[in-house]
Amino acid sequence: MTLARDDRSLLLRLLATPTAGPLEVGADGPPPRLWEAQRDYARAAARIGFRVVRHAPADPADLAGTGVPATVRAAAADPGFLTCQPSLVLRLGPDTVPRERTVMFNVHLDTVAGGPPASFDGEVFRGRGAIDAKGPAVALLAGVRAARERSPALGRDSAVVVQAVAGEEGGAMGVLGTRPLVERGYTGRLNVFCEPTSGRFLTRSTASMTARVSVRGDDAVDDRPHSGHNASVLLGFLAQRMGRALDVHARNGAVCVAGLHTGTLHNRVYGTGDLLFNLSYADAGAGRALEGAVDDAFDTALAEFGAAFAGTALFARTATDARRLTRLDWTKRGLPVLDDRDGWGHDLLRRAGAPPWPDDEPAFTCDAIWMAGVPDTCTVVLGPGDLAADGAHGDDERADLSDLDGFADTVARLLTAFTDETDGGS
Repeated sequence: MTLARDDRSLLLRLLATPTAGPLEVGADGPPPRLWEAQRDYARAAARIGFRVVRHAPADPADLAGTGVPATVRAAAADPGFLTCQPSLVLRLGPDTVPRERTVMFNVHLDTVAGGPPASFDGEVFRGRGAIDAKGPAVALLAGVRAARERSPALGRDSAVVVQAVAGEEGGAMGVLGTRPLVERGYTGRLNVFCEPTSGRFLTRSTASMTARVSVRGDDAVDDRPHSGHNASVLLGFLAQRMGRALDVHARNGAVCVAGLHTGTLHNRVYGTGDLLFNLSYADAGAGRALEGAVDDAFDTALAEFGAAFAGTALFARTATDARRLTRLDWTKRGLPVLDDRDGWGHDLLRRAGAPPWPDDEPAFTCDAIWMAGVPDTCTVVLGPGDLAADGAHGDDERADLSDLDGFADTVARLLTAFTDETDGGS
């Protein structure tokens, strides 16, 4: 099947509508136009038979639980932070259709910042969100429309719920978009998170945690550099030593030695700075082990720094005071992971023509983690294209029309198979 003219127009409009949230553009950046994008999406979905059952931001109480990143808590002190990031829930089918006859699809309409201008040359869509994940969101509607044409029972005897969420990007980890919707029960027997997987269904989703090493010392001028605390040298040393110590854990998940910042001037010694680590894990035990490894690496590296620089002319004060000035804290940790074992759902996906994600290929992190532990459900990640090959989060993000068409066809086959099976009383 092929995306219709209206589908292509919808996608181009969505790509041209900036939806990067405050965690991406900063508190002083332009507010995302998520209300506008979601209303546009809802109008297109209404032509298929969907109705809006919820369109609202998260409540402040939704951020009171555990697992909320520190950056989200801090940003939410501004009431406008949540107000400009609503999430949309659409439903096809009467409310009387139970969850065991419902399929839920999750798509995120927020994006990272930047990206190329929106365009379509007849074969390739370009623009921020083309593959992650506005393109998959539009292809999803095309697939539902095709499934309705094939199976009149869809939307009558079986239902479809679509979560079109905010708060997937920017390190929010779904706590202001997907998690509140899952907790409110907008789920199905089968739950599909639309992220690029090259058309393969992925039954796992890692979680990530962020560690921050901070130095809070005294600055100095370049004429007397020894009189201050040199956070640049200290944090640079810790980045190298901790990164090397954590390298062994990269076999089990991503270990990212991320941002290091002290200052920008050439004639100043900076006594304050921060170093960030972002670390993913595939199961709770691995997460706890990795957390312990970070703590150990930090302690060892600090001791090594003190010994290595104690006798130097420039950095002796920094070495003496390093342990007092330096701390490790966690801005994000304790998130769940997804490891779905539902054989019924996996068999259904195979019958619909979706191959499984290879066991030896690493998973990635997405909002699917919030379905972990929800009973009597199957949850997978499935979508068109490839995060790396299609430039997600990069300056040349793209989505091939053929990939979007293929995903729409997969959605149609999946919903037809699901409706036929549940309509038969299985």
